[in-house]
Amino acid sequence: MGFNIRDKAWIFLSFLCCSSLICSVKAAVTYDHKAAIINGQRRILLSGSIHYPRSTPEMWPDLIQKAKEGGLDVIQTYVFWNGHEPSPGQYYFEDRYDLAKFIKLVQQAGLYVHLRIGPYVCAEWNFGGFPVWLKYVPGIAFRTDNEPFKSAMQKFTEKLVGMMKQEKLFETQGGPIILSQIENEYGPVEWDIGAPGKAYTKWAAQMAKRLSTGVPWIMCKQDEDVPDSIIDTCNGFYCEGFKPKSNNKPKMWTENWTSWLTEFGGAVPYRPAEDIAFSVVRFIHNGGSFMNYYMYHGGTNFDRTAGRFIATSYDYDAPLDEYGLPREPKYSHLTKLHKVIKLCEPALVSVDPTVTWLGDKLEARVFKSNSSCAAFLSNYDDSSAARVSFGGSTYDLPPWSISLLPDCKTEYYNTAKVRTPSIPMKMVPTNTQLSWGSYNDEIPSSNENGTFSKDGLMEQISMTRDKTDYLWYLADVAISDDEKFLKTGEDPLLTIDSAGHALSVFVNGQLAGTSYGSHENPKLTFSQKIKLHAGVNKLALLSIAAGLPNVGLHYETWNIGVLGPITLNGVNSGTWDMSKWKWSYKIGTKGESLSLHTGSSAVEWKEVSLLAKKQPLTWYKSTFATPSGSEPLALDMNTMGKGQVWINGKNIGRHWPGYTARGKCESCSYAGTFKEQKCLSNCGEASQRWYHVPRSWLKPSANLVVVLEEWGGDPNGISLVTRTGKK
Repeated sequence: MGFNIRDKAWIFLSFLCCSSLICSVKAAVTYDHKAAIINGQRRILLSGSIHYPRSTPEMWPDLIQKAKEGGLDVIQTYVFWNGHEPSPGQYYFEDRYDLAKFIKLVQQAGLYVHLRIGPYVCAEWNFGGFPVWLKYVPGIAFRTDNEPFKSAMQKFTEKLVGMMKQEKLFETQGGPIILSQIENEYGPVEWDIGAPGKAYTKWAAQMAKRLSTGVPWIMCKQDEDVPDSIIDTCNGFYCEGFKPKSNNKPKMWTENWTSWLTEFGGAVPYRPAEDIAFSVVRFIHNGGSFMNYYMYHGGTNFDRTAGRFIATSYDYDAPLDEYGLPREPKYSHLTKLHKVIKLCEPALVSVDPTVTWLGDKLEARVFKSNSSCAAFLSNYDDSSAARVSFGGSTYDLPPWSISLLPDCKTEYYNTAKVRTPSIPMKMVPTNTQLSWGSYNDEIPSSNENGTFSKDGLMEQISMTRDKTDYLWYLADVAISDDEKFLKTGEDPLLTIDSAGHALSVFVNGQLAGTSYGSHENPKLTFSQKIKLHAGVNKLALLSIAAGLPNVGLHYETWNIGVLGPITLNGVNSGTWDMSKWKWSYKIGTKGESLSLHTGSSAVEWKEVSLLAKKQPLTWYKSTFATPSGSEPLALDMNTMGKGQVWINGKNIGRHWPGYTARGKCESCSYAGTFKEQKCLSNCGEASQRWYHVPRSWLKPSANLVVVLEEWGGDPNGISLVTRTGKK
């Protein structure tokens, strides 16, 4: 194949990239008050968060390449402790958790890495990234001056850093890691707990420093208490006013929130591209030198990795959508911005600006050195456009916008002037025919194998250790013949208080009702009259967890499950308090114990003609061939209620389209301060309708899809769709 001049130019640029980054050896990473310094050069670094477990290894190269083409210098990721150490001392670094592979792919693309070791991550991730077994270490208290916690945290951190060193992944070893983070958003916690928090912060910083990575350590949202060895950084929608506590440290923004999380039951937030661009430029021209988009690609909370009431989709309205496709115009609008910022970089890292006010809420910032000049013209008014005179020329500034002049003359970019058309993404049916079989899961009895009895009500996670979302609470309710309600027909009222998150109540094998909490208030109360007969009645309560908490002061002490009180009102003696009765317990569903998610033939699956529709606690299975093409795939679950879905034995996450999104979805202007509730979509619809099916999990044919439906739904409405966008 022949090469033209352009091809040769790209080869030369690739060689330079290899020379400067991929092939670098023992490069120094330092900093001063202006910026991070890599190989002796101050850098304006543009970064984006891509969390390796929220996509598949097959997706990683394309995501990283699109980030590079989008003008990023750095990929930022958390490290997910509970994915890497599911049992004490048993480590896992394979498949979606192959961290070293992910970092090496970033390096091969010629980008840097910011590794946020934590190991607390928050991240709307199950238990904030902590393994559940940590909760049961004797004497432990999370994230404070507590020896059992510090010992476990140090052991994992040393393990992780040791692996990175062994693979030579720190920049000082020739690798791409230029920054590391210890802890995460600890300032507010330290403020709450006082002296133990201060001692813990000091210990964490000293422990990190002793690991001798050769690259700077940061702590984000550390607020007032910042150890000398640490760079404190900002998280938020805007960080232009942030200042590090030391004048000798650079101004860094570790999380520029590209939108906000989606919770089951909540509307879907989005953030206009114009406002994100405005926030970036405002930060940079106020002295910022490192800016990271949280998220650049949000991805998917596969399996049961989502935090409490967090949706399976972690799309985050990021420049790359959940499926890895560019979200337009956001992706291209920011890509153009990054190119212009790089044109301004020589001036930005060399001098401080001269600030001139051109009018009310109108500002000019000029960075002029001996060899370069860059100007930023800002209109901070959120309702009125303006025409300003600068350097003998006039410039039109839309509301809430900044124009960039890399040569102090020519407007190369304005944050509110979007030149890229919006490309609506569509979910297009593939016409794949799904023929379902079904199996109704069994409600356990108190004396069957696998059950155990205890006096009183037990906390759920102490029983399940989060190996399953499900715990059965079982009791026999004996009703004598002389109970008046048997004659009057005035059924007794059963009231159950639960710490969350969802509850299905069965009486004598029939579903009596369901109740569930929310992200803001996970607790719930079930209160309903129930049908009882003379003799022994079987009461079965299925308590369902919807992820573990990921943030909050000492959230390791928070409870889940039916903790009572449980009362029955309307019997002859008035009210029975059932809370201290002897209860039987069974962990998980029968279908889980039989591995029905693999399509096991251990049970008889009903044929299509006998298909159970809208039946609670029902398993469905079908097979399908992989559609041709390369477009991302998803399942449309809109006719289902709540449960989980597996593809070829792999859990694609919790589905909950039955939880309708609440909120006010009104028209939304880009101008003005953005907050998480400002711009919303999906009100009155399912918080999440479509569920990502990675193509790499599929075979050419005979792919198995299994659905566990907790509430009841119509599987005939499930369809396989492709995600596409056309200009």
